[in-house]
Amino acid sequence: MKTAATRVTLTMTGLVLLLIILFMADIFIGSTRIDAADVVRAVFGRSAPGDEIIVMQFRLPRALTAILAGAALSVSGLLMQTLFRNPLAGPDVLGVSSGASLGVALTLLAFTPLFSLPEGSVLEGWGLILAAWAGAGPVMIIIMAVSGRMRDIMTVLIVGLLLASAISAVVSLMQYFSNEAMLRTYVIWTMGNLGNISYPQIRALALATAAGLAIALTMVKPLN
Repeated sequence: MKTAATRVTLTMTGLVLLLIILFMADIFIGSTRIDAADVVRAVFGRSAPGDEIIVMQFRLPRALTAILAGAALSVSGLLMQTLFRNPLAGPDVLGVSSGASLGVALTLLAFTPLFSLPEGSVLEGWGLILAAWAGAGPVMIIIMAVSGRMRDIMTVLIVGLLLASAISAVVSLMQYFSNEAMLRTYVIWTMGNLGNISYPQIRALALATAAGLAIALTMVKPLN
């Protein structure tokens, strides 16, 4: 038992050190070469304006977003694997991710072409985030309602897969009738991007991730 605990401690320590190394590498290494000393000065606001913009507005937000998103996705995947007792289960098995895609698709492919919006509008920032939440929320409510009535976990899984398939069909139909510019924007969104995120958005992501992790920790014993 002591050997197993030691192995876990060593593994976690190694992973934390690897995380720190990769985080530092993401800040110090990039397409634009900046000396290590200039990177450190940029963090404290004492470097050239160009270096400070690259480090503080591009590299650091990207690195922080990667850590937060990785923590959220890994824990949600573990929760799904534990809940469904299946190592292949992931965060998208309940159709919540598909619901988020539907919310963004409605915003970009259905609503945006009806209005004349200036470039760099809110839809490129909080608008798409709120649209994803608005699409994922109803799906989560449906799943919770089904799980409250049906205790069979496989039934809940099947309902989630059915919702995901139905939503994907609707999104595919919207893509077929959308214009090229909006379709390209939506496809780029589905690919994911760690850049172009502001510090207020990072704070919101950090709060949401922290709340999710706290709830997950309180549910350790019931899940086990």
